[in-house]
Amino acid sequence: MRFTDEQHLDGDVRERGFTLGEIPGILWTPTSTPAPLILLGHPGGLGKMYPRLAARARQAATAGYATATIELPGSGDRPRSATAERARADLHRALADGQPVGEIVERLVLPLVETAVPEWRATLDALLELPEIGGPVGYSGGVLAIGTRLAAVEPRISAAALFAGSFVPQSTFEEARRVTIPLLVLLQWDDEGNDRQQALELFDAFGSKEKTLHANMGGHTGVPRFEGDDVNRFFARHLK
Repeated sequence: MRFTDEQHLDGDVRERGFTLGEIPGILWTPTSTPAPLILLGHPGGLGKMYPRLAARARQAATAGYATATIELPGSGDRPRSATAERARADLHRALADGQPVGEIVERLVLPLVETAVPEWRATLDALLELPEIGGPVGYSGGVLAIGTRLAAVEPRISAAALFAGSFVPQSTFEEARRVTIPLLVLLQWDDEGNDRQQALELFDAFGSKEKTLHANMGGHTGVPRFEGDDVNRFFARHLK
């Protein structure tokens, strides 16, 4: 891991850009360290996602958490996949025409999960070597299939707050049954880019004994700000 730049947000949140091999990322740390770590998932495009990610990082820092994120494969300045671009275009056309999307989701999401999850785990390896990171570790955000796979296979993740805002392949349901850590799932009821019924069925499939679903009215980007406070309280129960 190589740090590439540094600045301070609100005077007391340290933000550092880094690269891990060819993967760019950002680490935010509060004043008091070592701190528990929350991995911030997102749908890709660190540039456009930065304002929301930085806001989530500042809110987490007020509760004493360090946060980190990385760019997804094929997003931002990372090399594009022609196969993924075709699948994404096919998905948009199918949604516009009201056509089934299951096969397209398989083509688009599964390769992303297969590449992104090992990258997240390698990033976690590097982050946990830093003196300012003390563990334990949580995961917060999307992509839902990535968060589910990480929760199923990464034993260092103790709790996850998942945003049910993306389509998932059928194999994700089987992985969900292997998830046993505490979960908080956020669902936007009117999310135009998500299958609400599928999200509800996935929540039902999770094997966790402690799992909570928060459903709010509104579209994809309309998650109420108070949910950030609820996420912090959720992690306070399981990461501190």
